[in-house]
Amino acid sequence: MREATISRQTKETDITLSLVLEGQGLTEIDSGIPFFDHMLEAMGRHGLFNLQVRAIGDLAVDAHHTVEDVGIVFGSALSEALGEKRGITRFGQAIIPMDEALVLAAVDISGRGQLHWQVDLPIEFIGSFDTSLFKEFLIALASNAGLTLHVRSLAGQNSHHIIEAAAKAVARALAQAVAIDSRLAGQIPSTKGSL
Repeated sequence: MREATISRQTKETDITLSLVLEGQGLTEIDSGIPFFDHMLEAMGRHGLFNLQVRAIGDLAVDAHHTVEDVGIVFGSALSEALGEKRGITRFGQAIIPMDEALVLAAVDISGRGQLHWQVDLPIEFIGSFDTSLFKEFLIALASNAGLTLHVRSLAGQNSHHIIEAAAKAVARALAQAVAIDSRLAGQIPSTKGSL
């Protein structure tokens, strides 16, 4: 089983995250931010990752530190669970509809952490959740996992639908990319011999 548990404690947050790549989509999420919990649950379920997150953050200040730090820990756990990346498919992509919204995500487990985000969000808040924070979460996830991640909204007017479609698309793309391809026989999927 490829899995990892990472804890990170700062003056702003205290986070423990457990990730199992060959999971069944089982989740236990408590970040103190209900909409963000909903997105993390969607990622676990649709990526078929078992995902446990316990985050305590300085929410009285803002949700930014908590959301970004969960991304850091999620990315670190993904990197650790992948190990040397032997036999992985490496690339994945998904286009996910949610009502009027349509979002594309494509990932390369390249070792070069970067997010390319072309997503228009019509409103700034969903409940108390600042919609710009989902991008910050994905920047931290991609940077710490060593992913090249592209996310683009192709259609949509409802910010909830757009962000949820993005979460599900990223999860599906990751599920493809981390999958083991038996034809690789444990090789690293790069002409350089390393990722």
